[in-house]
Amino acid sequence: MHCKYIIEGYTEDGRKFRPSDWIDRISSMMASYGKQHRLVYSDLLHPELYDGQKCLIIDDRLEQENPGMYEYVMNFVKSNGLRMRKVCDLDQDKLGR
Repeated sequence: MHCKYIIEGYTEDGRKFRPSDWIDRISSMMASYGKQHRLVYSDLLHPELYDGQKCLIIDDRLEQENPGMYEYVMNFVKSNGLRMRKVCDLDQDKLGR
């Protein structure tokens, strides 16, 4: 089953996480510049709207394809107490870039 992790911009106790651009900063770690000289995010790690809220999306394939990045992001989430949920196949229709 294919799954993604949705990391919200809020801590587990409900506070908004700062700095507010942390999602873009982490996403840019695996981004590259495309042919039109614009930043292109990886399908494995990118910002996206989920239920109308900007979140960090981690595809579970990241763990196999780039274990170091996966570990870095998961440690960041854990050490900052960010809200995270795992969404598999059926719930992915809520995702919308």
